[in-house]
Amino acid sequence: MRNLLVLLLVVFIQIPASAQIKSAPERAEGEGPWSQLIIRGVTLINGNGAPPTGPVDIVVEQNKIKEIKTVGYPGVEIDESKRPQLKSGGKELDASGMYLMPGFVDMHGHIGGEAQGTPAEYVFKLWMAHGITTIRDPSAGNGLDWVLEHKKKSAKNEITAPRILAYTAFGQGSASEISSPEMAKKWVRENAEKGADGIKFFGARPEIMQAALKENKSLGLRSAMHHAQMDVARWNVLNSARAGLTSMEHWYGLPEALFTDRTVQHYKLDYNYNNEQDRFAGAGKLWEQAAPPYSEKWNAVMNELLELDFTLDPTFNIYEANRDLMRTRRAEWHEEYTLPSLWEFYQPSKISHGSHWHYWGTEEETNWRKNYELWMTFVNEYKNRGGRVTTGSDSGFIFQLYGFAYVRELELLREAGFHPLEIMMSATLNGAEALGMEDKIGSVEVGKLADFVIVEENPLENLKVLYGTGAIKLTDENEVRRVGGVKYTIKDGIIYNAQELLEDVKQMVKEEKMKSGYEIRQPGEQ
Repeated sequence: MRNLLVLLLVVFIQIPASAQIKSAPERAEGEGPWSQLIIRGVTLINGNGAPPTGPVDIVVEQNKIKEIKTVGYPGVEIDESKRPQLKSGGKELDASGMYLMPGFVDMHGHIGGEAQGTPAEYVFKLWMAHGITTIRDPSAGNGLDWVLEHKKKSAKNEITAPRILAYTAFGQGSASEISSPEMAKKWVRENAEKGADGIKFFGARPEIMQAALKENKSLGLRSAMHHAQMDVARWNVLNSARAGLTSMEHWYGLPEALFTDRTVQHYKLDYNYNNEQDRFAGAGKLWEQAAPPYSEKWNAVMNELLELDFTLDPTFNIYEANRDLMRTRRAEWHEEYTLPSLWEFYQPSKISHGSHWHYWGTEEETNWRKNYELWMTFVNEYKNRGGRVTTGSDSGFIFQLYGFAYVRELELLREAGFHPLEIMMSATLNGAEALGMEDKIGSVEVGKLADFVIVEENPLENLKVLYGTGAIKLTDENEVRRVGGVKYTIKDGIIYNAQELLEDVKQMVKEEKMKSGYEIRQPGEQ
């Protein structure tokens, strides 16, 4: 039942159409845009670090913000004469008592693929239902042409989907392996000509990395990198940042830049990189091999990265199963929202990337908990010193589901030490800045695009209210209720009912279960 996932680290060929996921259908959801839309009486939680304020009325014309007006005070009746007036043909959305944030930016949003069996509609609706209005697709895993086609359709709002930025995997589509700086520069130029927004790197010889990053930056494109173990001994995060890399993904390459008494991690002598348990179990011991927090080396690396205006995109959530497999595997949304094919894809396997639970136990989880403490300490202090930290989910792998994983990433930033308002900055404006789109998205400001997330509960008090499954709350009447879930996602001035999008996804999952007769089972169950 499992389709083999070819590791992205070695994919340098254009993916054929037969391997691409099903295209998104024509949009049948959402209302608008209107000549004028007024969102009434909402409490604004902006992406710029400002505290909440409200009630405010937000005026949108077509897809842009035209006015943000404070219309009263908490607990005081609003003077209707002071509110913006609705024009003929306009639309009012009563959001009294609700909370509004800028649309979320997922900086690590793979759209899925044949191995996961995830149609584009399924992925896009899960993202949109969780307020994600912009994604960066790192690797263009369904082929650059496919991603650019969906980027164009999303920009025109012909499909229900977030705004898409396509970052091609370095070397993708090349007829042969890139083996020289000249070949690297040529490929980078061709990638830009095709319309890609940037490049995602995994590693190469230093002279090739240097040439490719320099050429890419000279063309005005941005870049991301997963510093894979196969090349990190020669090229770590500091090398990349100095050469012009925009953002590092995950944590690979950062501990290696912090080594003081070695040049490679302490691999066990029978380690094999193609053995996924070896790879992830060994990675769980990596941060303790690096310079300790606030030491001279630790500070020197951090300060240089800050000077280079480097971006960290940690994706804490995608490794969380390593420190608590049962919690991640038993997340309550799997039963209704995870497709059978995706659930099967997650299961232990010797031939599939990220399915490394060959014999995962207490020792591995204990090591990873220590790993997280050190990793989070660096990320939080980087933020404290003015560094840019963004929010990315890397969903579709390791029991992490699209949309839901993004909210979990917000919770993990909180665990790392971020104030909830700092989390909102990471989820919105910081991502916009890293993409070079801060003039269009990332905060609620006049002239920017009308991308919003609206929720009935205060997400600063409890981030769990952003999950599609909401949060459990005991009422004053001693009744257990589910509260929260995003109420509305607005993209380009179009209002989407987030709960209806989730219902669409639930129906997709039900239909697939009926077709296959498959029920979610735990490993080892018959």
